[in-house]
Amino acid sequence: MLLPIRTEMDTRHTPLTNLALLSVNVIVFLWFDLSATDQSQAIKENYFVLHSDWPKFFEFITYQFAHGDVWHLVGNMLFLWVFGGPVNAKLGDIPYLLFYIAGGMFAGLVFTQQSSHDLIGASGSIAAVTTAYLVLFPRSRVTVLYALFFVGFITVPAMWIILLKVILWDNVIAPKIHGAGQVAHTAHIAGYGFGFVAAMLMLLFKSVARDQFDMLALIKRWNQRRQFASTMTNPEAQAQARYGRVAKPSSVKEMRDPLAEQKTDLRTELSTLIEQGKTDEALVVYEKLVGMDTEQCLPADQQLAIARGFFESSRLGQAAQAFEKFLTRYTHHSDANEVRLLLGIINVRDLKQTETGVTYLEQAVQRATSDARRALAQQWLDHARQAPGQPT
Repeated sequence: MLLPIRTEMDTRHTPLTNLALLSVNVIVFLWFDLSATDQSQAIKENYFVLHSDWPKFFEFITYQFAHGDVWHLVGNMLFLWVFGGPVNAKLGDIPYLLFYIAGGMFAGLVFTQQSSHDLIGASGSIAAVTTAYLVLFPRSRVTVLYALFFVGFITVPAMWIILLKVILWDNVIAPKIHGAGQVAHTAHIAGYGFGFVAAMLMLLFKSVARDQFDMLALIKRWNQRRQFASTMTNPEAQAQARYGRVAKPSSVKEMRDPLAEQKTDLRTELSTLIEQGKTDEALVVYEKLVGMDTEQCLPADQQLAIARGFFESSRLGQAAQAFEKFLTRYTHHSDANEVRLLLGIINVRDLKQTETGVTYLEQAVQRATSDARRALAQQWLDHARQAPGQPT
């Protein structure tokens, strides 16, 4: 037995909708299955079951909140708790609610086309949430409870546990070996498909915030590496990549610059470590790189990842330097004003470089794109100007 119990994704905002869905599922279960009166069972049968032979529209929604027994409920709520919070925090409360309901409706629709049985449970909705988590956080890791000959915990990549165990084994291979039983595997598969496609479309059309670790970013980098590997089979391309357009294949050996090669190797290693989420190791390599060449600046997403890594590990001096390099190189980047605000706060609060902090905060106030960010920047700016020696 393998059960996911926790992910490494910390939610910056309380996943209110996910908590509400958990509560509603539990309350509905307690209402129907603990009271167990003829009246409550009649209500459940008439309004909270998806009848495949002649389904009513509302049943595609209400069936998602009823469960067959306590283990059915516990299993679904465990997956909703583990994977739903990060997805809720990423999408926002209302979009997440609509996504959850739509995933369950699609799963129910596919099931009614394939089966004559009735259907209850949140499995289709939670399947959609699970593959949405995979699309949004493919590089994350999941803590898994295992019970074989003994019980313990291991941490594995989310991609492995979701693709291989949850989807492939539980819903494709195991039913063929042991039989489907009472589990609606068709609804599960439909939910997984809906969640994956819908989350990919949200990333593609930028209706959800992008980052360098989502599924589209991984696919883009894989394609870039494939194209680069194909191009670099040409000796002339190798020479031009290392020495510029004036290089000639015949002169590569004579023109080698060991220091330049070392910096190139470090940048390649950095890119790999950042992509793999190995932040601590990436920080060590970055310090080695800038120790060799203080002018080194990474691509925008990588430079931001390094700066945030320093910030999150409380190495604020290095964080400020990395953020400043980002601003110098990528002045018009979409995240530039967030960086100005953060630099202002770091300088005022932590580094006691009030004058520098005031400069960044003034810029953050002028270029703020939301009232909330403008108010926060103004609040810190007022605080900084009250410091001794500062103009009021």
